[in-house]
Amino acid sequence: MPDNQKLKIAFFGTSEFASIILQKLINSPYKPSLVITQPDKPAGRKRKITFPPAKILAQRHNILVEQPLNLDSSSLDAPDSEPYALFIVAAYGQIIPKGILEMPKYGTLNVHPSLLPRWRGPSPIHYTLLNGDKRTGVTIILIDEDADHGPIIAAEELQRDISNMKYPELHDMLADLGSVLLIRVIPDWILGKLKTIEQDHEKATYSKKIKKGNGHINWSESALQIERMIRAFTPWPGSFTFFGNLRIKILTGHANNSSLKFRPEEAGKILSNGVGIVVQTGSGVFTIEKLQPESKQNMSAKEFLNGYPRIIGAKLN
Repeated sequence: MPDNQKLKIAFFGTSEFASIILQKLINSPYKPSLVITQPDKPAGRKRKITFPPAKILAQRHNILVEQPLNLDSSSLDAPDSEPYALFIVAAYGQIIPKGILEMPKYGTLNVHPSLLPRWRGPSPIHYTLLNGDKRTGVTIILIDEDADHGPIIAAEELQRDISNMKYPELHDMLADLGSVLLIRVIPDWILGKLKTIEQDHEKATYSKKIKKGNGHINWSESALQIERMIRAFTPWPGSFTFFGNLRIKILTGHANNSSLKFRPEEAGKILSNGVGIVVQTGSGVFTIEKLQPESKQNMSAKEFLNGYPRIIGAKLN
């Protein structure tokens, strides 16, 4: 076991996922002495300046924080003469230059919430849910200059049924799993007990950055795909549709198989009220259970129908 007091670590991370990893490091023998995170940004309708979760946590534990607009080696100037031994990255949100990756003696490790090479890129958890994957997990890699491309140090599958999970639940489970795996890996990596395995690059799949507009429901998709979308985009960007000019966020619902034959142009048509709002899709029907009309509170489908009884037979778009 290395002398943990002399193992100087810098942590690169920004999001809530990163803060869960950081908290585990703080509670371990591998507490970072520096946290590098993205700059503060305006958020919400009032554009209030908001601190990244990793920054908030680091400051709470009196850890030095740097927030460079453009990452270079000056961001990593040690407050003393001792060089950094290890860099750890988790959801930092920016490509790290090769020169920085190679600075520490033991390299730069990344905690990625998928079983690489599946779902490289910035949104692996969203894509896991959107594509109905039956299995997922976390991977720790030695970072190279290409995103999520480096050799694998360790990987662990999540031993849970994820078929009905929403994003927040899966996010937290993968962050917890990744933090436990990381703490287990660090000492053996430092002592040279672990060998890396090259990723099978031909099997790589890629996730893209999720944007607000991705939440607009296309009722021509299958009911099952719409159900996956709602689970993947909870709470952000949310899944929404329009009834006329009224924007409605769909909070919960489920897909139903249907033997009825529909014309493609009828996708989005509301078929009946029943126990919920039943909508025709490109394949099957989708039952809306809970929703939120713009500028109003969350409500059940039944409550919405009481206020908008003429919605039956109309179309959502």
